[in-house]
Amino acid sequence: MRKGLLLVLAASSLVLGTAHAQGARPDVFKGKLFPPNIILEHKAELNLSKEQFTSIRAAVVEVQSGVAEHEWDIAEAYQALMLELDKTPIDAERVLEYVDAALQAENQVKKKQVNMLIRLKNLLDAEQIRYLESVHPR
Repeated sequence: MRKGLLLVLAASSLVLGTAHAQGARPDVFKGKLFPPNIILEHKAELNLSKEQFTSIRAAVVEVQSGVAEHEWDIAEAYQALMLELDKTPIDAERVLEYVDAALQAENQVKKKQVNMLIRLKNLLDAEQIRYLESVHPR
């Protein structure tokens, strides 16, 4: 069960870090919100209760299932976009509709992820938050 959770957390971290890895902009949440992999990396030092661990797992699983739905929408929009770009002439209005659909789905994914990060921080007590801030400063 813990191996499954770690896989979900790793996938979540990859999704959350995509913009940063692409060099788009720095992690604006660093030191303010903590991804689940960071929390679990410091599980022993944080002395997470079983209740906290269970709630963290539930939040991650919930966001991953919600993200999966939007990933299908994103893939579908980009697939249609690519087919449209193969045409001559290209229907710019139609392409932009597909771009808009993909961006809306991506925005929903990011909102779900930020909401999860907020939920995770709210599960921690003040001492746990201070610890994470000290090991992952802004």
